[in-house]
Amino acid sequence: MSPAPGYPGPVGYPLENALFQWEDGWRALQELSADPSSRRRADRVIDAVREGLRRRIGPSFTAAELADLYGRGTDWCLQAAFEAAPGLDADPLSLADAAFWLYLRSASDFAGGPSLVV
Repeated sequence: MSPAPGYPGPVGYPLENALFQWEDGWRALQELSADPSSRRRADRVIDAVREGLRRRIGPSFTAAELADLYGRGTDWCLQAAFEAAPGLDADPLSLADAAFWLYLRSASDFAGGPSLVV
């Protein structure tokens, strides 16, 4: 259904906000490297969330589409985290953010830096 005349359509989740959160999650994941047991559990969560992303958005997507998916909610990530690593001692939302950051690398318009408007 299209919006009524004079009203804008749906607004996507701001990519800059998503990038900030995802990078923060990636940094939190890196801090877990000191404890091998925690890192293994975290990696199981990352893998489960990335598999969920693959099912939800597929292999062909843009960074903005991934941000929109993120903006629609990440409750499913928490469920995936608790199923993949019961007794997880790391923050599951930070791990979900790290998984989004890693999945972002497959975006068709991702080059590792900010988007340039030409």
